Amino acid sequence: MKLGVNIDHIAVLREARRVNDPDILEALSVACASGAHQITIHLREDRRHIQDIDAKNIMMHSKLPVNLECSIDKDILNIVSVLKPHRATLVPEKREEVTTEGGLDLFKYEDEIAFAIEQLHDSIIPVSLFVDPTIEAIGMAKELGAEMVELHTGLFANLFAMLNSSLPHSNHSIKELMLPRYELASKLEHSLEALQNAATHAQKLGLQVAAGHGLNYHNVSYMMDIKEITELNIGQSIVARSVFCGLAEAIKEMGRLTQRA
Repeated sequence: MKLGVNIDHIAVLREARRVNDPDILEALSVACASGAHQITIHLREDRRHIQDIDAKNIMMHSKLPVNLECSIDKDILNIVSVLKPHRATLVPEKREEVTTEGGLDLFKYEDEIAFAIEQLHDSIIPVSLFVDPTIEAIGMAKELGAEMVELHTGLFANLFAMLNSSLPHSNHSIKELMLPRYELASKLEHSLEALQNAATHAQKLGLQVAAGHGLNYHNVSYMMDIKEITELNIGQSIVARSVFCGLAEAIKEMGRLTQRA
C-alpha cells in the first residue's frame, strides 16, 4: 500500500498566524525522509492553506511524486497545467465547507469534468477522480477517461468514529448519525461493502484505486483488507498525531500500519 502524506494541515497552522512557521518545505523534507511514497496537496480556490508559491516550491523540491488535488475551476486548472504535477486529483469544493464533504458529482458536472480531464491530459498529467464508492460513479469515471479513482471514505470514517470513539459526546458529534449502536454497526458494515464493491469494479475496468478522507490510526486497518486499493492519502490525522510525537514518527507509525505482507 502506497502512503500519500497530505501536508495541507501544516499550512493550516501557518496560515492561522500568517507567518512562515511551520515551514511547508520543512514538512516536505520530513515526509520524504520518513517513508511517504507520495506528497499530496490541495490548492483550493480560497487558498485557505496551500498557496500558489507553496505548490510551485513543492513541485520544484519534492523528491517524491506530487498528487495535486484541485477543483474544476478554470483558473485553478490553468495553474495545475503549468505546474505539471505527477497526478491531478479532481475534487468537489465549496468555500463554506470545513473539508471536502463528498465525492465529485460526475453526472451533474459531466461536461465540466470532461473538459478538465482533456486540458490536463493535453498537459500530459494523469487524472484521478475523487468519487463516492458507487458502481455508477466508477463507470462514469472510466467513461470520462480518468486513469484512477480515489474512493471517498468519509462515511466509513464518520460511522467508525461514532461507534468507536468519544465523538458522540463531543461538540462535533454528527447529528444524523446519533443512532443505536447496532444500527451504526450495520451501516459501518454496509459502507465497507460499498468500498469493496467499488474498488473491485474499478479494477475490473482498468482503473487504479486509491482511497482517502477521515482515515486515521484506528480505522486504517480496514482499508488494508480491500486488496484492490493500492494507495491511501492521509493528512489531518498524521499532522494531529505529530503534535505529540513529531511529524517524522507520525508518518513512520502510519507507514507501519499500511504495510502489507
